[in-house]
Amino acid sequence: MLADALREVSDSLYSAATAAGCSVPVLVAVSKLQPAGAITELAAAGQRDFGENYVQEALRKQQELRASGGAQAAVWHLIGHLQGNKAKEAAAAFDWVQTVDRPSIAEALSKHRPADRPPLNVLLQVNVDDEAGKHGCHPGELPALAAAVAALPRLALRGLMIIPTPHPDLEARRPAFRAARQLFDDLKAAHPGVDTLSMGMSDDYLLALGEGATMVRIGSALFGARTPRA
Repeated sequence: MLADALREVSDSLYSAATAAGCSVPVLVAVSKLQPAGAITELAAAGQRDFGENYVQEALRKQQELRASGGAQAAVWHLIGHLQGNKAKEAAAAFDWVQTVDRPSIAEALSKHRPADRPPLNVLLQVNVDDEAGKHGCHPGELPALAAAVAALPRLALRGLMIIPTPHPDLEARRPAFRAARQLFDDLKAAHPGVDTLSMGMSDDYLLALGEGATMVRIGSALFGARTPRA
């Protein structure tokens, strides 16, 4: 049962946060490649935030959920790389975009955010390990990117998102989480509205929480193994 998995993950987050003396992080259920019915089931169990990697897949699910009346209060996060030609749709369909890594994408999102919606919550994706071939801005580019996003009228700069190099040894990921926390603290000092550090997934979310994560993105620990994308 998905409700049981949600309870188990939520309990582990609560216990770890209590032990660390910090707030329980926001749990984003990574629902990519999952059917709309699974989202409805988790939403009925109390889950609010859902993360999708692909704009078109998210749009199909949202349409299905509207038709069925499921997950009406869901908060939608885009957690996959955003191509420029999808920015208009993403700006209208999501509450958060966690993968802004260049000014041109930020400008397109601000331009297309509907006037009747609140400003779009934005996280800046940072390639904190400087890993070749990975999306995300270089840490040295972060201040300029943050300033550009903060100046856009239809966006709300909320913080950072990282995906560390997936070392098999979880301890080898700790330096990336610590580096991200330092970048986050520096960003918050420059932009007081910043409050979100999104890092940690199913296999390392407890480690990330201990290093300062305020939001974690969990898929397989909730939904089980995913079906390969067609």
